[in-house]
Amino acid sequence: MTLALDAAAQDLLFREAHTANTFTDEPVTEEQLRAVYDLIKFAPTAFNQSPLRVVLVQSEEARERLTGLMAEGNQAKTRTAPVVAILAADNEFTEELPTLFPHFPQAKDVFFAERPVREQSAALNATLQAGYFILGVRAAGLAAGPMTGFDHAAVQKEFLDGDHTPLMIVNIGKPGADAFYPRSPRLSYEQAVTTV
Repeated sequence: MTLALDAAAQDLLFREAHTANTFTDEPVTEEQLRAVYDLIKFAPTAFNQSPLRVVLVQSEEARERLTGLMAEGNQAKTRTAPVVAILAADNEFTEELPTLFPHFPQAKDVFFAERPVREQSAALNATLQAGYFILGVRAAGLAAGPMTGFDHAAVQKEFLDGDHTPLMIVNIGKPGADAFYPRSPRLSYEQAVTTV
């Protein structure tokens, strides 16, 4: 076997997993959501920074506010998913760096003193963590429906505290009967990989 991960796990995380567009009404528990985060927090980032911030939208009032900020094609999905997560980048992630990167606590000031550098690093590493988050949702036996079609400025104002930039919104739950579109093509190894 070429990969250490067994075929069933590969299917769960990649080959059989799709972006979900509909969900059953089976609830997603806090224990499942905690398990997802407690798994993905170990995945690598630069300087062990952890800029990803997650806002779970579960109340009907908050869901209606969020639904109104979604692109029209994403509104029904957001309205009916058991849980909706707003994934954002914390532009002040460096406040935790002395704790998260203890062997070089000066990294905060040496590498990230300038705001444009912080913003770029926060966006890159939080997006990386968002990918891990989606895989964590799949590892929990749930489906994820990530979306970027929403009013980013309005979501930031309405739902995010502090200096956070919204990246994507992810619907989470057990997939509905018609949740998945047919698999779209992917590039082959020869198309995507170059050896030098």
